[in-house]
Amino acid sequence: MLLVKKIETKLSESEYLEGELNSDIKHEYIDGIVYAMAGASKNHNRIAKNISREFDNALINKGSSCETFLSDMKVKESEKQTKYLYPDVLVTCDSEDNESEYYVNSSLIIVEVLSESTRKYDLTTKKLYYFNIPVLQEYVVIEQDFCQVEVFRKNDDWRSTVYFLGDEITFESIDVTLSVETIYRYVDNKNMAEFLTENKKDNDGVLI
Repeated sequence: MLLVKKIETKLSESEYLEGELNSDIKHEYIDGIVYAMAGASKNHNRIAKNISREFDNALINKGSSCETFLSDMKVKESEKQTKYLYPDVLVTCDSEDNESEYYVNSSLIIVEVLSESTRKYDLTTKKLYYFNIPVLQEYVVIEQDFCQVEVFRKNDDWRSTVYFLGDEITFESIDVTLSVETIYRYVDNKNMAEFLTENKKDNDGVLI
């Protein structure tokens, strides 16, 4: 999602949470400052939906108790000052994480889909906020205008590994492996169009 407007009035944590229940617009909360969120593109939604669906299906098939949530679920980070953020996709595996119905504390993996306007924020400031979540194991950032997936893993000192079309990615925190092609199914960008043409596949990945 896009940060589009800083609301100057400082709010308490409780004021923010109460206001968010009644708001038609989502807001992120960073140390008392509230930021309104804009909508996302079709490609952004396709990518988020693809990865959420694939995570869900794999976890269900494994009999896992982990849950996948899309961008309406907040994650709370409070290492120093409290922050509430809206990842595009998150997975939590903590059945005791029931402090609230409207946010989680214990995300194991977080996914953000990048755009030109959010890339710097998602790869710098927001990344550091997420890294302060004690149980987080992987942070995944996915480009939408070209096909590239970057995974930061805690067990590798948060160094990144970059994946492209033709690669497979194992999300170690939940033991799920997906191809980059699957993540970009139905996405309309030049990389994906060229890949499908070269491999003689349609948008469902079926040979033609």
